[in-house]
Amino acid sequence: MEGASPIRAWPVEDRPRERLYHKGAEALADAELLAIQLGTGVPGVSAMDVARGMLARHGSLSGLSALSVAELAGL
Repeated sequence: MEGASPIRAWPVEDRPRERLYHKGAEALADAELLAIQLGTGVPGVSAMDVARGMLARHGSLSGLSALSVAELAGL
């Protein structure tokens, strides 16, 4: 996951927030929707990569929704 370019470096038309605005939520993948909710990544890891990792570990947005706040904070 490290070394990925930050979302702000992506072409505007590929950024999740802009795609949500122009095409609607149904046009986005779960990882993109989650990245929007996260807002930012961590140093060296974009919000998209954080979201992909969370989904890979927990299977789906439903799997993530079953976690407690404490469990989510520990991800």
